[in-house]
Amino acid sequence: MAWDDEDLMDGPVPKWHQIAERLRSALTKGEFAPGEALPSETLLTRRFGISRTTARSALNELESEQLVTRRSGQGTIVLPPKVEQPLNLLASFSDDMRARGLRPSYRVIEVAARPAPADTARELGIGEGEQAVCVDRVLLADDEPIASSVSWLSPRIIDPAAPPDAGTLRDSSLYDWIERTTGTRISSGQEYIEGGVADSHLAGRLAVTKGAPILIARRRALSASAAPLEYVVITYRADRYRFRIELSRP
Repeated sequence: MAWDDEDLMDGPVPKWHQIAERLRSALTKGEFAPGEALPSETLLTRRFGISRTTARSALNELESEQLVTRRSGQGTIVLPPKVEQPLNLLASFSDDMRARGLRPSYRVIEVAARPAPADTARELGIGEGEQAVCVDRVLLADDEPIASSVSWLSPRIIDPAAPPDAGTLRDSSLYDWIERTTGTRISSGQEYIEGGVADSHLAGRLAVTKGAPILIARRRALSASAAPLEYVVITYRADRYRFRIELSRP
């Protein structure tokens, strides 16, 4: 049954909510593809005999859930589904994207040895200003920017005089490169996540507007012996990424 096959019902459930629920279900079923426009306020008004205010409220509800975006002159455009990351799983970006049927790639901004800032040095257990390899990349899924990543690699495991080649990291996982090159596997980590807004620098990297919501993850990755190998700050687009945690009651 299509989303508009039946008339709306009179009763306690507001009509704008009924329309939003039908369109939400249609999106879940794939009846509207990412980049496609949803029915306009005018079409909804004519089909269901409702006011423009009611139609607008339904579409606003979907926008508040970040399922669509409303663009002047283009209408209500379906957004790609969010990428979901379980909070209890430490996986490389490549593995994460492939598990979701997306093609990972990277835009390498810089790979260089630099003096470690104070917070980075503390997380890696090295001296402030000590040289460490910094890997600055934009993470893409199906060629669309998903996140900006700045990784610092411990000089105990990666010689600052021999950083990875930028071309290598354009097409492969940093974690895979570390394991192949050093024989050391990143096996655990600690991560803190908070919300923020994109400044002009991040907005340009992530192809979002300045002030758009972002998720900031700060992670310290450890070897099997609990030695710090990497400290990374990953800034995700909040409209394309979300975290999931499984909860149980004791």
